[in-house]
Amino acid sequence: MAQAAKKKPGAATTSLIVSARTLAQSHFRTLRLGTPFQPRIDSLARTNDWYNWAGYRAPHSLWDEELEYFAIRSQAALFDISPMTKYRIAGPDAEAFLNRVTLRDVTKLKSGRVHYTAWCDDDGFVLDDGTLFRLSPTRFRLCSQERHLPWLLDSATGFDMTVEEETEAVAGLALQGPTSFAVLCDAGFEGVERLRVFDLAEFPHDHGTIAISRTGFTGDLGYELFVQSGQALSLWDRLMTAGELRGIRAIGYTALNRARLEAGLIVANSDFVTSEHAIRADRLRMPDEIGLGFMIDMEKGHFNGRRAILEARAKRKLRHVLVGLEIEGNIPAEHAIVYYRKNQEVGLVSAAMWSPMAKRNIAIASLARPFGDTVVDDLWVEIYAMRELQYQKLMKRAKVVQRPFIKLDRRTATPPADF
Repeated sequence: MAQAAKKKPGAATTSLIVSARTLAQSHFRTLRLGTPFQPRIDSLARTNDWYNWAGYRAPHSLWDEELEYFAIRSQAALFDISPMTKYRIAGPDAEAFLNRVTLRDVTKLKSGRVHYTAWCDDDGFVLDDGTLFRLSPTRFRLCSQERHLPWLLDSATGFDMTVEEETEAVAGLALQGPTSFAVLCDAGFEGVERLRVFDLAEFPHDHGTIAISRTGFTGDLGYELFVQSGQALSLWDRLMTAGELRGIRAIGYTALNRARLEAGLIVANSDFVTSEHAIRADRLRMPDEIGLGFMIDMEKGHFNGRRAILEARAKRKLRHVLVGLEIEGNIPAEHAIVYYRKNQEVGLVSAAMWSPMAKRNIAIASLARPFGDTVVDDLWVEIYAMRELQYQKLMKRAKVVQRPFIKLDRRTATPPADF
């Protein structure tokens, strides 16, 4: 006590400042949530290049983003998809409920199958897109980019069913690339050769079961595997051991993003803004405006946004179109402005790259109609390229092309080849 009384004036304040500084440093060093595979991913991380995926610490790259991309196209790439939002929807009315809130006809989705779908608000604007897995006649798993639990629960009023988020309980891996099938065979998953594209089946693993679907986000031969979190590390080890001679490598998002662009696939809140995130009214998009019009099944019963979508089609109120572009040169045009006749701004590029597979400079862009729809000539992109420490403005010609930019036969071959 006596010693405490002899402290110099201001000592307590200094102590508080030091404590606050220590606390702040501790806060910034605090890592985000880790997935069940985090111990294995951390041990492989060389670049220390992380980003926030729905509150989880996820890698942009692990060792080399260029070589990680080529692992997808020439070997087998393992990507942790555990942060992807996952909902278990089950009960007697689960099918009717999902048919009510999503665009596609769920009655046509058989057990053991998956389909890509989207869902809209009452005004017909896209809330999100994702994959719907039919696990049994009355059980489904809905996977999405964003979280929608309050909306799903509100929409479930009057239906005899339950909605439960299982993002933390279920771990997921994407195994993609030409040797992915061979890796699964070498790992002992008997019967995986019977899986067609968008098929789903359960296999024994670690005194339990694992769900394997022939799906992915790369446009390549590939699978997605879902397992209870407690069995995650044993699954990782099983795949890495089996795939050692097949060139299996763990990858980050940058490589996956390049592969999905070549496949012409879109990302919510990257290629379009979901209606819950849009602040400005002109950022909202209907399914027809982002290339998802093929999902809409007008022959089924009422679904969210049906009336608004029908009206927009009938009265030609669709204002935008999402297109694939091929751009001259080899400099990626990411986030470049698109012009008509070099002087009229008509849209914006959301994703772009020089494609090693297509040997083309490709991009996805959102354009204001009629550009990209009925007017496809004399389009240009404005690229700012760094040349000797100085940005140089380049105007490059662009033409509208079909997506996907590449189409690989091995993606749909059944059974796949043993590369």
